[in-house]
Amino acid sequence: MVMMGFARLVRYSGVLVAFLLLGQDTIRVSVTEVLVPVTVTTAKGKFVIDLDKEDFTVYDNGQEQTIDYFSRDRSQPVVVGFLMDLSNSVRVQWKDIQGAAIDLIDTLLPGDKKYSGYLIGYSTEAGVLVDTTSDAEALVAKLRNLKPGGGAALYDALYEACTNRKLVPGEPIEPRRIVVIIGDGHDNASKKTLNEVLELAQRNWVTIYGVNTSSYGYGNDADDDVLLKMATATGGMVEYPLQNVYRDISGYLQVPTDGGNYAYDLGTGGYSAAKANSIFRAIAHITGEITTQYVLRYVPDIPEGSKNLRDIEVKVHLPDVKVRARRAYYPFAVPDAKDSLRSR
Repeated sequence: MVMMGFARLVRYSGVLVAFLLLGQDTIRVSVTEVLVPVTVTTAKGKFVIDLDKEDFTVYDNGQEQTIDYFSRDRSQPVVVGFLMDLSNSVRVQWKDIQGAAIDLIDTLLPGDKKYSGYLIGYSTEAGVLVDTTSDAEALVAKLRNLKPGGGAALYDALYEACTNRKLVPGEPIEPRRIVVIIGDGHDNASKKTLNEVLELAQRNWVTIYGVNTSSYGYGNDADDDVLLKMATATGGMVEYPLQNVYRDISGYLQVPTDGGNYAYDLGTGGYSAAKANSIFRAIAHITGEITTQYVLRYVPDIPEGSKNLRDIEVKVHLPDVKVRARRAYYPFAVPDAKDSLRSR
């Protein structure tokens, strides 16, 4: 009776109604408050970081909402899942990809307890290699010893991120949940499907980013679409550090090879430096996205038991800006109890 009274009190006060049932292993989140991280940039991609709550309007299924919580704090807690492609497709560029992942881990996990991360590797199978921790070195040490080979179970890796790792108290509100996929988007080995894991990510309030590891001439449009679909649906974005590096670099010989598939041979000169700069910029862009986001929360009027996907639209009352936020969400917890994060 006391708990029921408390639930009513919280609901009527318009504050977060997310009950973490810690008495059991499975954590179920019944969502009536919607969390929307938002990135705002100029037309040239520069982050706009000085907006106020009044500059935003949020629509839920076409209905304007009251923004109950607004933050532009640049040190918001996050838990970041690093999903590493360990398939055969990354072998040629492995040293560059490995170095980029290490730099990204060191940047996003600076040693403050507010920032946590975990490492998942995927080849023919996917699994948690380092569970959630604030110790960046634990992830880096494991990553240094990895060697790629085998198939690609990307979808299963995302499923692992949403179901099989240690939680940080306060998720998914503080800290927010981020996943960074470092790979080419290819999947040929998963038991799960793209639609299954994308729905699971949306239900668990995960924002997905991608560092596409395809180099020029070896990319696959269908695989690129997978990363873009994941990122766009959850409010993230994709960087392409190894594509178009050759432009204006005389040391990169534009000679078709590989049986006419238009992969290009490396030359000498400035290519290596250009590639390093491109990777650095990609890491800076993703780090900037994660650390300069606005966070909005609102409580929509949702019929009890509603399970349908609901649309979100965020508008900013400024000309010539671009707004990136999650486009949709599922209003209540994952229907299957086994498809939810577990406290361990």
